[in-house]
Amino acid sequence: MEAAELAVQVLGTWLALVLSLILLPSAFGVSLGISEAYLKILVKTLEWATLRIEKESPKESVLKISASGGIIQRDESPMEKGMAGHRGRDFELSDMFYFSKKGFEAIVEDEVTQRFSSEELVSWNLLTRTNVNNFQYISLRLTMVWVLGVIVRYCLLLPLRVTLAFFGISLLVIGTTLVGQLPNSSIKDWLSELVHLTCCRICVRSLSGTIHYHNKQYRPQKGGICVANHTSPIDVLILATDGCYAMVGQVHGGLMGIIQRAMVKACPHVWFERSEMKDRHLVTKRLKEHIAEKKKLPILIFPEGTCINNTSVMMFKKGSFEIGGTIYPVAIKYNPQFGDAFWNSSKYSMVNYLLRIMTSWAIVCDVWYLPPMTREVNEDAVQFANRVKSAIAVQGGLTELPWDGGLKRAKVKDTFREEQQKNYSKMIVGNGSINTDSD
Repeated sequence: MEAAELAVQVLGTWLALVLSLILLPSAFGVSLGISEAYLKILVKTLEWATLRIEKESPKESVLKISASGGIIQRDESPMEKGMAGHRGRDFELSDMFYFSKKGFEAIVEDEVTQRFSSEELVSWNLLTRTNVNNFQYISLRLTMVWVLGVIVRYCLLLPLRVTLAFFGISLLVIGTTLVGQLPNSSIKDWLSELVHLTCCRICVRSLSGTIHYHNKQYRPQKGGICVANHTSPIDVLILATDGCYAMVGQVHGGLMGIIQRAMVKACPHVWFERSEMKDRHLVTKRLKEHIAEKKKLPILIFPEGTCINNTSVMMFKKGSFEIGGTIYPVAIKYNPQFGDAFWNSSKYSMVNYLLRIMTSWAIVCDVWYLPPMTREVNEDAVQFANRVKSAIAVQGGLTELPWDGGLKRAKVKDTFREEQQKNYSKMIVGNGSINTDSD
């Protein structure tokens, strides 16, 4: 009995501390300064660890820094310039050297597939993934700090974060279900936004999330479309902490399905069945119907269609830019020093991924709201999508790539290879568009 009473007292004390110091302040959007103090201590610790690593193994550090800029010196010139001397003559066996060179470049440093793996850091952040010296022994003090960090992350932070996540998700399901029973009115809309904001703030706090929002005057407005680069499923929480959105996505099962069904009762989210997602015209029709009502929340869309590893922005699907209306671009950039927010869905399940980020130090990111953009006259959907993508890449300091994120799970389309073959064929027969300086 005494053990049971002691366990009840410990649990009660734990819940009281979580409720008073974290849950209630986060629900009201108030910070007591605990997260800020935690991050300051963490930054000092990581700086000390980096200095210790550089002191003990300076050569390895230099090699790591020099390698971060790229493995090879890539020739970015197009085929027409790279083979300018080949115009108007027959095929020669030496032509194969140009294509072999390009093939070796792609194999050694593929700019596509490397975007689907975790971002590499210059120095170790005391997490398992990024030890610059391949986890070898460096010093006793550094090893003790790492062990202490493991204890803190798994024995203190993980239970705390799981508790907060449980409260946040439970309140979201219960709150949206209750609000969904009310008749449509301005009061229902206000309560729905309040529930979404409150629960998303609690869930972000369960990740020790620290978010810096910039240019808030450009926040997405009702009746518009918010598009952002995509790194992780928690992108939704990051944005929903500062404003409410109508989500667009595929219907899921399990816990995610329960959350989706509860949320759609209180707010006009747009969920599609897997078969419907393949019908582009149906998707476009439902999205147009949504933005036609200017009182509805802005739609949140991730046009890349998959998660990219926080270093790049890949091709935006044109569907989101054919709908019409005002586009509100948003750039999201995570700080990889405190934890890896990227979700490699081909490697980790959702549960495994959540465990990884809940046992990281923290989730720290910057969010930039960009000025609203509209489709210009004589501008097609693809050009508009590329213009928005470029603006997001520049603001977020991300590399802009033309490749489809679908390459994460599929092979390159035959049309890409055929296009290069056609260009080479035109060069051989003398019909290529190459400017020569023979004059």
